[in-house]
Amino acid sequence: MAIFKRLRDLTMSNINAIIDKAEDPVKMTDQYIRDMTEDLEDAEKAVAAQIAIEKKFKQLYEEQQALVEKRTQQAHTAAQAQNVELARRALEEKKAAEQKMAEYKASYDQNKAAADNLRNKLDEMRKQLTEMKNKRETLVARYNAAKAQTEINKAMAGFSTDSATSGMKRMEEKMLQMEAQAEASNEMSSKGKSLDEEFEQLGKDKAVEDELAALMKQYENK
Repeated sequence: MAIFKRLRDLTMSNINAIIDKAEDPVKMTDQYIRDMTEDLEDAEKAVAAQIAIEKKFKQLYEEQQALVEKRTQQAHTAAQAQNVELARRALEEKKAAEQKMAEYKASYDQNKAAADNLRNKLDEMRKQLTEMKNKRETLVARYNAAKAQTEINKAMAGFSTDSATSGMKRMEEKMLQMEAQAEASNEMSSKGKSLDEEFEQLGKDKAVEDELAALMKQYENK
């Protein structure tokens, strides 16, 4: 039946292969779950219709079976009463009922087999849908982990120990250069003092030395 086509085409192995190639496995899995759910609903309706046919033929078969038993008993009753014509009519209707009973029994057996086959396929569809739903949770976790790892790998692609070491070395060299420039600037500043400034500094230094000598002399004899 057409409603079971997806069951034949989309086995779990085929679904797994398609999902592995999909750009977004989670979205693809969700779509398969929706498709399988819709197919399952259609299949349940088809199975219900087939079961109804099965039950109808079973009812017709059982009715004719009961009629055969009834006409058989009536034929015996008529025979005991020595009513030949009534017994003949009972046997004739019994024979017609047996023919119908056989036809209904064949139809019942055929439709029951079809219904049983559909029931098995329906159970298989339910099982696959359950497996797909259970697998989705694991798939989502794996997909998110892989996606995060991919992002990390992209971020790390342009970063290496050599480049970091090289960058640090350049920074150290830059700092050394700046420190050297600052020291040279200080020396140039000192060398750039005027003659008056140097004599003024010399006077300040002598005053300090004179005060220090006087202070030390106070404590020489103590």
